[in-house]
Amino acid sequence: MPVDKNFKKLISLMGPTASGKTELAIRLRKKFPLEIISVDSAQVYRGFNIGTAKPDANTLKEDPHRLIDIRNAGESYSVADFVHDANEAVNEIVSNGRVPILVGGSMLYFKSFLHGIDDLPKADKKIREFIEEKAKKEGWPSLHADLAKVDPVTANKLHPNHSNRIQRALEVYYQSGTPLSKLQNLSVGKSAIDLFSVLQIGLTIKDRSILYERIERRFENMITEGLVEEVSELHTKGDLDLNSPASLLVGYRQLKEWCCGNLELSDSISMSIKATKNLAKRQLTWLRGWDDLQSVSIDFDDRLLTIDELENKVSKMVEEHLLL
Repeated sequence: MPVDKNFKKLISLMGPTASGKTELAIRLRKKFPLEIISVDSAQVYRGFNIGTAKPDANTLKEDPHRLIDIRNAGESYSVADFVHDANEAVNEIVSNGRVPILVGGSMLYFKSFLHGIDDLPKADKKIREFIEEKAKKEGWPSLHADLAKVDPVTANKLHPNHSNRIQRALEVYYQSGTPLSKLQNLSVGKSAIDLFSVLQIGLTIKDRSILYERIERRFENMITEGLVEEVSELHTKGDLDLNSPASLLVGYRQLKEWCCGNLELSDSISMSIKATKNLAKRQLTWLRGWDDLQSVSIDFDDRLLTIDELENKVSKMVEEHLLL
C-alpha cells in the first residue's frame, strides 16, 4: 500500500563484510523505534550460520531480524523474492508504528528494493571463471542442462553449445537467484525511494588494509567456532552439491573443496579469506558510486573506530532523520 513519504521513514545501513553493521544495527534498535530487516543473500539459508556471521539464537530472540533462515539450501532466493518479502516486512513494521532499518551487504538487493529492478547484474569474474571451469570439465551441453533446471524458458531458446549465452544466463542466475527470463520480463511499481523518506547510510573505510586485517581475524575466529565442522556437515547432507546460489557462498564454496579432497585445509582457508576480501572490495566499489549516500568512515588515524564511537556518529544521523 502506498505510504506518504512526508510521514513515513526508512533507513538503510549498508557496508562491506566485517564492517560492524549487525552490532551497530542492534545498538540503534535499542535506542530508537527501529525494527531490523536483514539484507543478506547468504543469511537467508538455514544451516549456513557461522560462515555467514549470522546472529545467534539468543541475539535473534532479543533483537529479531526479518528475512533470516527463510530458505533451505536447495531453494533459490531471487532479487525479486527479496523485494517482495522486504516490502511485506516494511509495511508490517510501519503499520506497527515502528521504523524499518534494512541492514546488510547484498548491494543488488538494496539497489533493487530502493530503486526498483531495472537492469541485469554486471558480469562477475569469479562466477564466470567457475562456469568456464565447469564447462571445460563437463562440456557446454551439461551446463545447458543445468540452465534448463533453473531457467527452462531461456534454455529452450538456446542451442546446447551456445556457450556465451548459456554462460551469461547461468551467471545472472548465480548472482541474483532469479532466472534471466524472469528478470527480462519483470515489471515493478513504485520503489521504496518513491514512497518513503529514506536515510541511506554507508559504512566505508579509508585504509582498506585495516578492514582486511579484521576479515582475517574474523575468519580465524569462525574456524575456532566450528566453521569447518559446519561445512563438513552441510557437505555430508548434500547441501553444497545442489544447483543453487547457496552452494557458491563465500567460504563454503572454498571449504567444500577440502571436503571433497581437492585441497589442503590450510589452502581452503587461505582461499576463503581471499574471497572474503574480494567480496568486501566489490561492496565498497558499489558504495563509491551510490547516489544520496551518507558515508560514515569506520576508521580514523590508522585504526578502526570502536563500536561506541561508530554508534555515536550514526545515532546523530538517525536522530535527525527521525526528528526525535
